[in-house]
Amino acid sequence: MANHNELGKKGEDLAVDFLVKNGYTICARNYRYQKAEVDIIARKGDTLAVIEVKTRTSANFGDPQQFLKPKQMQRIIKAVDAYVISNALDIEVRFDIIAIVLNKKEMTLEHLENAYYHF
Repeated sequence: MANHNELGKKGEDLAVDFLVKNGYTICARNYRYQKAEVDIIARKGDTLAVIEVKTRTSANFGDPQQFLKPKQMQRIIKAVDAYVISNALDIEVRFDIIAIVLNKKEMTLEHLENAYYHF
């Protein structure tokens, strides 16, 4: 596995641990629909949180959350629409980003709720 893939998997594992510790139930990981992949779909109360995990080894080139592009957002939204319909859910949906900087010296995790919206 390439280093960036290992870093991404480690980041997703850290994000899942964080979410579970904060009362979320993990519904799906790496949910795929057409060309989209949703990192984490989690539920807390009456809200379905759709979480994109962005992990970097440094913030020197920008915060991790700045690397989510509009086209990727559109694909994620389409995938989640399909997930909600296929599971017959009547639930509030929120789009979050978990931004992680992970290197030998530090690990920071920031959970950005409502990071982007259905458009």
